Amino acid sequence: QVQLVESGGGSVQAGGSLRLSCAASTYIGSCLAWFRQTPGKEREGIAAMDQGGRLSYVDSVKGRFTISEDKSKYTLYLQMNSLKPEDSAMYYCAAVLGGCRWYAPPPAALVDVWGQGTQVTVSS
Repeated sequence: QVQLVESGGGSVQAGGSLRLSCAASTYIGSCLAWFRQTPGKEREGIAAMDQGGRLSYVDSVKGRFTISEDKSKYTLYLQMNSLKPEDSAMYYCAAVLGGCRWYAPPPAALVDVWGQGTQVTVSS
C-alpha cells in the first residue's frame, strides 16, 4: 500500500508563502491532489494533477497556489503564495488511483490514499 507523508506546514503572516511537500513511498502515476479541512467543515479538494499532468484548482486558490511534482523524488508540492487567514486549515495530500477528472479537483469520496495532514495557520 502506497504511503503519503506531508511536510512544510507552519505559521505565517498574511501575504506570506509556504511550500508543502508530500513524499510518496513509490511512484504514483495517477491523480494526485491537495485537500484542506477546517473544524466542522468537509474536506475540500483545492488543487489536483490528473493522470495526464493537467492541473486544476478551486477558485479560492487560483493564481495563488501551484501544484507540481518531482517524479524523480516521488514528491508532490503545493506552493502557496499571498496567503490569507482563511487559508488556515489542515492540508492533506491524496491519491486517486483510478484517475480523476481534468477540470476540477476530485471529491474526497474518491480518494484511495491520504497523507496524515499538515497544519497551516495564517495570521492577520
